[in-house]
Amino acid sequence: MEALIMARVWIFGQDINTDQIVPGRYAPIMLKNEDDLRLYPFVEHRPEFASTVRPGDIIVAGNNFGCGSSREYAPLALKMVGVGAIIAPLFARIFFRNALNLGIPCFTADLTSQLADGEQVELHLEEGRITCADGRELALPPPPTFLREVWAAGGIVPFYRQHGRFPGEAA
Repeated sequence: MEALIMARVWIFGQDINTDQIVPGRYAPIMLKNEDDLRLYPFVEHRPEFASTVRPGDIIVAGNNFGCGSSREYAPLALKMVGVGAIIAPLFARIFFRNALNLGIPCFTADLTSQLADGEQVELHLEEGRITCADGRELALPPPPTFLREVWAAGGIVPFYRQHGRFPGEAA
């Protein structure tokens, strides 16, 4: 994973649940052809998202992102369309863990009032910092080393395959 992501911002509100990310009725699609999941992120909540999101784009949301059912295919669909990171003040615990397992960077910060939908930014993953086109710098909590390693590997399973251990275990 690159340490610098050029991204467009997608602003979402509070309490974005997994059914808004990928409605439950699309679950059978994953069983037939997982690749088709890329067609359904926010299909009803924000219908233009799946067809216009670009690899590296970031989601900036309010509190409680990923709440609701523990649908593993919700963060998987976001990974499949190339979401570069998700920033929210609070994540549902299981969504956060599923995103970590898939290698999707998640930062806990409230930036919904400091960024605009569609704004172009640079996300510096290593430092936990956003640089806006107008020169503003927004700080994010700097990620610990083990998170950066998992992100770089593309998720927890790829990390294990590369290193023969889980993050934090002795080499």
